[in-house]
Amino acid sequence: MTNPIADPGHGHSPAAWTAVVIMLVAFAIGTFFFCLPNGSGVVGVWISAAFVVIGAVVGLVMAKAGWGVKGPKYTPKGH
Repeated sequence: MTNPIADPGHGHSPAAWTAVVIMLVAFAIGTFFFCLPNGSGVVGVWISAAFVVIGAVVGLVMAKAGWGVKGPKYTPKGH
C-alpha cells in the first residue's frame, strides 16, 4: 500500500483530465489566433486565455464535487 502523503495522485482523476483537456484546447486555439496577421486575432487570444482560466475553475469545481484524486466518486485504476 502506498503512503498517501508521499503519493499525491499525480492528477489521475476525471477532474484533472477535464481541466487539462480544456486548457490544452484553449492554448491550441489561442496559438492559432496569435499567428493571424496584423493583430486580427487579438480577441481570439483573449477569449482563449479566458478558457484557460475556465479550465482551471472547472477542474477545481469537479474536485470539490468528488471527482478529484481523493474524492468519493473517483476510483483509482491499478498500474
